[in-house]
Amino acid sequence: MNGVHDMGGMQGFGPVQPEPNEPAFHFEWEARTLAMSRAIGYAKIYSIDQGRAKIEEMPPGEYLTKSYYEKWAQRLERIMVENGYIGEDEVKAGHSLRPGKPLPRVLPAAEVNKVLSRGTYSREPTGPARFKAGDRVRTRNIHPRTHTRLPRYARDKVGVVECVRGFHVFPDSVVTGQGENPQWLYTVLFDAQELWGAAADPKSKVSIEAWDPYLAPA
Repeated sequence: MNGVHDMGGMQGFGPVQPEPNEPAFHFEWEARTLAMSRAIGYAKIYSIDQGRAKIEEMPPGEYLTKSYYEKWAQRLERIMVENGYIGEDEVKAGHSLRPGKPLPRVLPAAEVNKVLSRGTYSREPTGPARFKAGDRVRTRNIHPRTHTRLPRYARDKVGVVECVRGFHVFPDSVVTGQGENPQWLYTVLFDAQELWGAAADPKSKVSIEAWDPYLAPA
């Protein structure tokens, strides 16, 4: 999706201002949002890639003005409405108006630490990797209307495979309901001038993690 979230290489948004000694949460509702997100994820209502895609669907004006956890909260709200666990009228009212729909499974206290750690998305390979370290590749010039992990600034660019990362769930397939569809994953290294032209620092390089369907031999 070519949304406002894909900000890599874009200019005019000002410097990043780190907050000294930033706390994990600024408000209690942020902690509750994280807890609810993990609980709903445990119930298998959505996957990590479906969650990312839902944030990417936000209108630009909302995406650019909401905080990190505000985006999380809005994402969770939309996911629960679309899956029939809450109604639009309940969102507007700010509380439940009818008995809730049971979750497929409920997060027990003993599993909390486990869901706070990200699981593995590595799968057993079904065949050999198409590329190896040192191979020159060109990224495809794709413009899907749904979630992709190939950033705009790195499309139709030539780079070198730096490392083969294994066989992993393919996010682009998950968010369109096509299942995990695992693919080989590579680290691909680009010269900055290949990405941004002759004015870029000739000594700078950028690497991305790229799934096999994003790549073609160069």
